[in-house]
Amino acid sequence: VSTRFMTLHWFPRREGEDGAPRIGLAVPKSVGSAVVRNRLKRQLREAWRELADRAAPGRDYVLAARPGIAEPAAARGHAWIVEQVSETLGKAGA
Repeated sequence: VSTRFMTLHWFPRREGEDGAPRIGLAVPKSVGSAVVRNRLKRQLREAWRELADRAAPGRDYVLAARPGIAEPAAARGHAWIVEQVSETLGKAGA
């Protein structure tokens, strides 16, 4: 699923592999410099920790940031990022 600022892909794990959902983050160079990308990854990881209970267990997720997310993330802060990740998870039906 895609939103304005991110895309979420999910994959079922192999049979017999249950457990907490895992996340992989993809933040391309088009988002910004290395400092900006690493800051955004930290913020996305923290937002995922808060919302992980809403994700289906036994799946692996890849959250890909899209260009244009860095500026509003810096200006609006953590609550906005949590809202964006929550919206994306909601669209995924997770």
